[in-house]
Amino acid sequence: MKFPSVGLCLLASASSLVTVNAFSSFIRQAPMEISQRNSNNSFSPRPLRREASIKNDRSFKLRMVANAVVPEEDASEAPVGTGTASMSNMIFNLVKSVVGAGVLSLPAGIGAFGNAPSAVLPATVLIAIFGGLSGYAFSLLGRVCAYTGALSYREAWSKTVGEETSIIPAASCTFKTSVAILAYSMILADTGKALFSTVGVNISRSNTLFGITGAFLLPLCLLKNLASLAPFSLLGVVGMGYTCIAMIVRFFGGAYKVPSGALLPGVASALQPSFGSKGAMSVFDPKSFILISMLSTAFMAHFNAPKFYVELKDNTIKRYNILVTSSFAISTAIFAAIAGAGFLTFGSASSGLILNNYANKDILMSLSRVAVAISLVFSYPLIFSGCRDGFLDLANVPVEKRTNSLLNKVTVGILTGVTGLALVLKDLTFVLSFGGATLGNALIYVYPALMFRKAVQNMGDKASKGLKREVNFALGTAGLGVAMGVVGAKMALKSLFA
Repeated sequence: MKFPSVGLCLLASASSLVTVNAFSSFIRQAPMEISQRNSNNSFSPRPLRREASIKNDRSFKLRMVANAVVPEEDASEAPVGTGTASMSNMIFNLVKSVVGAGVLSLPAGIGAFGNAPSAVLPATVLIAIFGGLSGYAFSLLGRVCAYTGALSYREAWSKTVGEETSIIPAASCTFKTSVAILAYSMILADTGKALFSTVGVNISRSNTLFGITGAFLLPLCLLKNLASLAPFSLLGVVGMGYTCIAMIVRFFGGAYKVPSGALLPGVASALQPSFGSKGAMSVFDPKSFILISMLSTAFMAHFNAPKFYVELKDNTIKRYNILVTSSFAISTAIFAAIAGAGFLTFGSASSGLILNNYANKDILMSLSRVAVAISLVFSYPLIFSGCRDGFLDLANVPVEKRTNSLLNKVTVGILTGVTGLALVLKDLTFVLSFGGATLGNALIYVYPALMFRKAVQNMGDKASKGLKREVNFALGTAGLGVAMGVVGAKMALKSLFA
């Protein structure tokens, strides 16, 4: 079965475009009906300040522009906002944010419920559906910022749901960044061990992780200025692009085909291709919720949605939706290609980190391991910084009291805890599926819907009937997120102790 991999890429791209475009069209049909705001409206513009003060206050200008919400038909005619980033740059950056190392666990998500090649078909449909749903939620967050003038996820919550409960999304984001760096440590331990084996050096997984953490991660995480590391984030996109191509090449080349694949002898028996009779219909097995939960994490970039909205040049809602639609369609196609190529090569034997299935002597995939490892090492401190700041925020430590000494102690403490967990936990599938099933679903589906509902309620009679109807749809996605979270968490825990 050699043609599904290419077909899946096309199917995923088409499905994602149809799904996300449908959501975008749905949004466009519900423009705000704005009339002159009275002084009692919570969204009324603030009193003007002195001109010189306004010119020196970018935050104020952004809020003034956002508070001056107009119908989308009018907003699309004139430049809006103070952002300077072009559409093409923002699409690249959003794809870079969405496509992370978590995509390498998707083949195992398919293998959790199916073992026949046809199981990849419903899996691809699921990837496209959740790409569309995630894109819709990402769009909701930008629109909430447009309605309220919020500049961050937490501020969007404060301006809609309320300041007194803003700790909820803050704690959720801290948990998610903790899960992300834990997954990164686990991947680095596995890829590092495999790379050492490639050059004939046999080192245990534990010692590999200790070495990488001490030599690279700790020094980088102790840096106070991470601006110099930003260019290395480009390696993430390059590495994933190369990995995707390499996996497709290996699938079509048959190097791991049973029983005569040229590279098959270099693969441990437990990781060699394994196929059975559980095909497309096996998607109705409850174990498919493991894949669904993983997809919640795989598309996670929503905490940065306000940033993408604010920084987009001429950020009308229409242009913002074009950004979201294009980025999530591209990301979905990449996800489907990697998930399909990995599963069609190894079946139900697909590892939680698909790179583990490939022989250590496979030069093509070893280069992929190098690219992924370098990308993770330099991306690690960028995510770690958010995790550390999140813990300090939850501890109510003011910025002015965050001395270098305190930051160093917190860094060592968090990194020690994460490294310890990475040594004990070896199932990346569980980490990603459980993290996605719990607060991943909340950040993507539940919180944006609650903020959107409250934003529309605050508009009062000035909200259109279309917006009011859309609130019900948004709340429906929130309910779906809760249901998926409960079932997904249960299935993830069950698979861990099976």
